[in-house]
Amino acid sequence: MTLKRSGSLSTVVLVGRPNVGKSTLFNRVTGTRRAIVTPVAGTTRDTNAQPAEWQGVPFTLVDTGGMFGTTSDALHDQVVEHGRRAIATGDVIVFVVDGREGLVPGDEEIAASLRGVTAPVLIAVNKTDDRRARGRSVEFYRLGMEPIIEIAAEHGDGVGDLLDEIIARMPHVRREGVSAPPEPETRIAIVGRPNVGKSSLLNRLLREERAIVSELPGTTRDMVESVLKWHKRNFRILDTAGIRRPGRVARAGQVESVSVVIARRAIEQADVAVLVIDAEEGATDQDATIAGEAEKAGCGIIVVVNKWDLTKGRGQDYSKLFDDKMRQQLKFLDYAPVLHLSALTGERTPKLLEAIDRVAAARMKRIPTGELNRFVQAVTAVHPPASPGRRAVRILYAAQTATAPPTFVFFTNVATSFHFSYERFLANRLRESFGLEGTPIRLQVRRRGK
Repeated sequence: MTLKRSGSLSTVVLVGRPNVGKSTLFNRVTGTRRAIVTPVAGTTRDTNAQPAEWQGVPFTLVDTGGMFGTTSDALHDQVVEHGRRAIATGDVIVFVVDGREGLVPGDEEIAASLRGVTAPVLIAVNKTDDRRARGRSVEFYRLGMEPIIEIAAEHGDGVGDLLDEIIARMPHVRREGVSAPPEPETRIAIVGRPNVGKSSLLNRLLREERAIVSELPGTTRDMVESVLKWHKRNFRILDTAGIRRPGRVARAGQVESVSVVIARRAIEQADVAVLVIDAEEGATDQDATIAGEAEKAGCGIIVVVNKWDLTKGRGQDYSKLFDDKMRQQLKFLDYAPVLHLSALTGERTPKLLEAIDRVAAARMKRIPTGELNRFVQAVTAVHPPASPGRRAVRILYAAQTATAPPTFVFFTNVATSFHFSYERFLANRLRESFGLEGTPIRLQVRRRGK
């Protein structure tokens, strides 16, 4: 299992003190809102990577947490360490500074740490649209690094000039017109409540410390995105912030509120959602709520019971008792495979990648119309739909109208809906007959026109 390193694309790394505007610049260049932007120093913790392009040249842009400078974040030392690792992999380094504040000791500390890198370093003086920044860019020439480009990331001023300088310093520049077509990817969202081990699971799958891990709930804020190449398949794994109940999120403030919005957006964009549950706490109402969002979004679902190593010695029947209780809590997820594993020790984590591959394939499966209608004839012969009126309800034929998730339309002689128990029966038979493991199934009923 190897981690894909963006192929021949160059990597551009943004570094700087907390709250100088790195995440704003990241969002501006990538055309996304992946990085959380607030006035709170130290908002960004994990490194955040996204594809970007300028003048036909594709590259990977990496946003790092604030290095040095003033912050009250208890995880700042880990943030700095992740920033240094990102710098070591960069082909071009963009050192972002605050033009309103001018040169401060924190900038000098970062400059000193960058003098040992072999990659070219550019200085981007941000917030120069503020009159307080007027004439202060010259202070940064004392750092002995050039070029120095004035920008205003929030409004886009000077960002094009900065990108021109970046592209000019990239090794092995490859123009979009001759680039290889992108390989297909399966998008996987790792979701769950805070502190259940989502980031530990990401790190275990990638075999590197990609996401910051601590016992503090809410450690992950930005969505951490990584590409894993496994058995000639590309998995884009999205590690999301823990999702708490709405009342707690509202009381926690802006950073967590935005984190949760991004996590929910990741679920909507995912092909497969991996719901992580704490083995010691079991499934909760909030786990059911998160699973319900994934089911509503139509992505495949796998339930991972993490920290299973802590349950050793609880008897042979413990696994069955645990699963029965969890299935009762998550009744609507009876189709989702369940894996007991330990992100800490690595126990059974390879099985997760196999399950993801199966569920992603099931979600895209298309059943030939002839085969589907033979299934309908066989099923309805044994168990026809209920007839609430005088006329017997008959399914005349069926067709699959969509994948991702599989969607089926049943045409009948009179009914425009089935009883929910019969819909459940049909979905279960479809799942068993055609191997639709782990994916929601959508059923629609229409009366055939005369």
